[in-house]
Amino acid sequence: MPHFGPIRRKELIRFLKELGFSGPYSGGKHEFMVRESDRLRLTIPNPHHGEIGKSLLAELLREAEISRQDWERLK
Repeated sequence: MPHFGPIRRKELIRFLKELGFSGPYSGGKHEFMVRESDRLRLTIPNPHHGEIGKSLLAELLREAEISRQDWERLK
Protein backbone atom coordinates (compact mmCIF):
# COMPACT_ATOMS: atom_id res chain seq x y z
CA MET A 1 0.00 0.00 0.00
CA PRO A 2 1.39 3.43 -0.85
CA HIS A 3 2.43 5.60 2.04
CA PHE A 4 1.37 9.19 2.18
CA GLY A 5 4.64 10.84 1.32
CA PRO A 6 7.05 11.40 -1.53
CA ILE A 7 6.22 9.17 -4.50
CA ARG A 8 7.63 8.66 -7.96
CA ARG A 9 5.48 9.81 -10.88
CA LYS A 10 5.36 6.30 -12.35
CA GLU A 11 3.95 4.90 -9.09
CA LEU A 12 1.41 7.74 -8.86
CA ILE A 13 0.12 6.88 -12.33
CA ARG A 14 -0.11 3.16 -11.47
CA PHE A 15 -2.12 3.84 -8.30
CA LEU A 16 -4.42 6.33 -10.05
CA LYS A 17 -5.17 3.67 -12.67
CA GLU A 18 -6.15 1.31 -9.84
CA LEU A 19 -8.60 3.99 -8.71
CA GLY A 20 -10.31 4.17 -12.11
CA PHE A 21 -8.29 6.79 -13.97
CA SER A 22 -7.10 6.28 -17.55
CA GLY A 23 -4.17 7.90 -19.28
CA PRO A 24 -1.92 9.77 -19.08
CA TYR A 25 -2.83 11.79 -22.14
CA SER A 26 -0.94 14.66 -23.72
CA GLY A 27 -2.14 18.11 -22.79
CA GLY A 28 -0.74 21.61 -23.11
CA LYS A 29 2.23 21.84 -20.77
CA HIS A 30 1.28 18.85 -18.63
CA GLU A 31 -0.18 15.42 -19.19
CA PHE A 32 -3.51 14.56 -17.59
CA MET A 33 -5.53 11.54 -16.52
CA VAL A 34 -9.30 11.09 -16.71
CA ARG A 35 -11.83 9.23 -14.57
CA GLU A 36 -14.76 8.63 -16.91
CA SER A 37 -17.26 7.72 -14.18
CA ASP A 38 -17.54 11.35 -13.12
CA ARG A 39 -15.70 13.07 -16.01
CA LEU A 40 -12.90 14.20 -13.73
CA ARG A 41 -9.71 15.45 -15.38
CA LEU A 42 -6.56 15.48 -13.26
CA THR A 43 -3.40 17.27 -14.37
CA ILE A 44 -0.29 15.33 -13.36
CA PRO A 45 3.20 16.75 -12.78
CA ASN A 46 5.92 16.58 -15.41
CA PRO A 47 8.35 13.67 -15.09
CA HIS A 48 11.55 15.71 -14.95
CA HIS A 49 11.09 17.33 -11.55
CA GLY A 50 11.98 14.34 -9.33
CA GLU A 51 9.68 12.78 -6.76
CA ILE A 52 6.26 14.22 -6.02
CA GLY A 53 6.36 15.65 -2.50
CA LYS A 54 3.82 15.24 0.28
CA SER A 55 2.15 18.63 -0.24
CA LEU A 56 1.71 18.14 -4.00
CA LEU A 57 0.41 14.60 -3.43
CA ALA A 58 -2.15 15.98 -0.98
CA GLU A 59 -3.28 18.56 -3.55
CA LEU A 60 -3.54 15.93 -6.31
CA LEU A 61 -5.61 13.63 -4.09
CA ARG A 62 -7.90 16.51 -3.13
CA GLU A 63 -8.45 17.39 -6.80
CA ALA A 64 -9.04 13.71 -7.61
CA GLU A 65 -11.56 13.44 -4.75
CA ILE A 66 -9.56 10.62 -3.15
CA SER A 67 -9.30 10.51 0.63
CA ARG A 68 -6.00 9.82 2.32
CA GLN A 69 -7.54 6.66 3.82
CA ASP A 70 -8.58 5.36 0.38
CA TRP A 71 -5.08 6.14 -0.94
CA GLU A 72 -3.39 4.22 1.87
CA ARG A 73 -5.69 1.21 1.39
CA LEU A 74 -4.39 0.55 -2.14
CA LYS A 75 -2.13 -2.45 -2.66
